[in-house]
Amino acid sequence: MSRYLLSIDQGTTSSRAIIFDERGLIITTSQREFTQHFPADGWVEHDPEEIWDTTLEVCREALTQSNVSADDIAGIGITNQRETTILWDRKTGKPIHKAIVWQDRRTSEYCATLKEDGLEPQVQSKTGLLIDPYFSATKIKWILDNVEGARVRAEAGELAFGTVDTFLLWRLTGGESHKTDATNASRTMLFNIHEQEWDDELLDIFSIPKSLLPEVEDSAADFGETSADILGERIKIAGIAGDQQAALIGQACFAPGMIKSTYGTGCFMVLNTGDEALVSNHKLLTTVGYRLNGKTTYALEGSIFVAGAAVQWLRDGLELISHAKETEAMAEETGAEHSVYLVPAFTGLGAPFWDPNARGAIFGLTRDTGIKAIVTAGLQSVAYQTKDLIRAMEKDGAGKPTALRVDGGMVANNWVVQFLSDILNVDVDRPAVIETTALGVAYLAGLQTGIYESLEKISELWHCERHVSPKMGDGVRSKLYSGWCDAVERVKSSKS
Repeated sequence: MSRYLLSIDQGTTSSRAIIFDERGLIITTSQREFTQHFPADGWVEHDPEEIWDTTLEVCREALTQSNVSADDIAGIGITNQRETTILWDRKTGKPIHKAIVWQDRRTSEYCATLKEDGLEPQVQSKTGLLIDPYFSATKIKWILDNVEGARVRAEAGELAFGTVDTFLLWRLTGGESHKTDATNASRTMLFNIHEQEWDDELLDIFSIPKSLLPEVEDSAADFGETSADILGERIKIAGIAGDQQAALIGQACFAPGMIKSTYGTGCFMVLNTGDEALVSNHKLLTTVGYRLNGKTTYALEGSIFVAGAAVQWLRDGLELISHAKETEAMAEETGAEHSVYLVPAFTGLGAPFWDPNARGAIFGLTRDTGIKAIVTAGLQSVAYQTKDLIRAMEKDGAGKPTALRVDGGMVANNWVVQFLSDILNVDVDRPAVIETTALGVAYLAGLQTGIYESLEKISELWHCERHVSPKMGDGVRSKLYSGWCDAVERVKSSKS
């Protein structure tokens, strides 16, 4: 019996393939970064063909370097940057426009108009989401309205829409499968999370033809099989989940009240709320945590647009560092107590502010400020934003967490993990496998193909690699966070 699982982790800045064994341990990883396109202020695009090419490359490379054959793979799981929007021709499979990335803010004015028209309560009650450029619906509408002939072709049923998971699934299956899962559907602003179906009223509001949309499956399901020419053999595609929900599964947060925070390009905190779709009064999102065997588990989510992307900006934009690994030593030398605050609102502020017009800034510079303090402030900004989310969840009645499970590339940095614990004043647990996004969809594919019997069995595989407790005094914590709150107020726009 095939005992390996292949995860495709298609993220915002890179495509990865990771092969796991049945214990959830990594056999091999392959990764390719791809081009970020910024055609205008606040606009972010990707080339779908480059996404596909890099995905194919890493899958083939992972199989080659691990000496695992396609026959040895029980199933494939796909996890993806959510909300990123692609429309393509159903006959040729060719995209009609570059992918509009989740970070993109081009529909800010349209979203403001929808809010002024009083539509946000209706949208939130159905989808659990706030009206914002972040989600797919307004991106789809923009493409239909701005690409010549797109709307006519969509009305005629010639085009298909998908988030990145759906686009990759279409390509992997040679166009045989046009599907997504409930977690990704829940991020489009077109899906009724209570009825678990595409919502006709929302489609009407956004002027989007229903024929564009994929079929919605459970997160573990028979999504199709790869074409034989893709990886050498036909392989079942058995699990799909948006990246943050995948991380919730990879962290084994299966009980209501369990909480995880992922630090990739952005930072996303997700709280399992079980059968209850909690309505947030503090600008958090109600979303689908996962759907298995037709049963929906809900979650409360706070989304921060820039986390690891701040480090990438320090590296590529300001050229203050040559590699992210350098930041830990810089922060150790600088320490937490200094005057500099970096607010990375490069594409607006996410939760709990939802201000698409805010922009980034650095405050507190003095004559002796150097590179190390600015870099440290970039790391600290991620922890401060996490505290913003924790406070909002507490106000929504979630209660203060006793421990936070963290994952993603940034938490390989021990200084970041300790500062998180200090500023949040909670214990922080880092798992043995921090690639929990990819691990989550490996688990889903394993559930569907019979490698794992249940969620309980998966929970037994989770192991803590590093447990950190707060060391910072209350006075220092309060002073540092107060300075952050002041800095955030300064970057907020008057249009928020």
